[in-house]
Amino acid sequence: MKAAVIVFPGSNCDRDVQVALTQSLRRLDGGKAPLMVWHKEADFEAVDLIVLPGGFAYGDYLRCGAVAAHSPAMREVVRRAGRGVPVIGICNGFQVLTESGLLPGALIRNASLRFVCRDVTVRVETSQSLFTCKYETGQVIRIPVAHHDGNYVADPDQLERLEGDGRIAFRYCDEAGDPTAEANPNGSARNIAGVFNAEKTVLGMMPHPERLADPLLGGSDGRALFDGLVEALS
Repeated sequence: MKAAVIVFPGSNCDRDVQVALTQSLRRLDGGKAPLMVWHKEADFEAVDLIVLPGGFAYGDYLRCGAVAAHSPAMREVVRRAGRGVPVIGICNGFQVLTESGLLPGALIRNASLRFVCRDVTVRVETSQSLFTCKYETGQVIRIPVAHHDGNYVADPDQLERLEGDGRIAFRYCDEAGDPTAEANPNGSARNIAGVFNAEKTVLGMMPHPERLADPLLGGSDGRALFDGLVEALS
């Protein structure tokens, strides 16, 4: 399996996700570390997975992810996503995916108007995807968040379609798995923490699985996401 991580000016989780993926690749596939693709690269070698990491692409000018969505690398990502290449965007990467039109909705300021940086619990809404196949539907996992604009919004009809089509990947919840208002760190509609495209080949999520993918980091609940991708795409 070959993967690529797109690096924008202001990315700060690109190395983290490269390390998490590399650990899964070496353990399960014997593959090499993901390519690090600079935002100006209009083309790069064929890969099985593309990752848009967290950070502050282009300093989050205009809107989070708005400038990055029009970069040469993203134009290629959009083209490949249209051909079925899996893409995952984490935090700022999720924002880039909505700005580029690969996912519906938008990420706006947290309801508290404050930056939130802490561990949260999220419920896996479906195991029927490349990204969640190593989890159980309904499983509650602990993953960190770190964002100021993580409040997911969409129009009521779009939210109904996401629900009806099973396209909600993760939902903020308490330790018992209940999606309560108190468990929602940013005010996201329906406690949504991550969504798929219609084909479930594109995932955007605000929590950072790469930050808890190794016991040395304080937990490994995020590891299953990377392990599942490697197994599914190898």
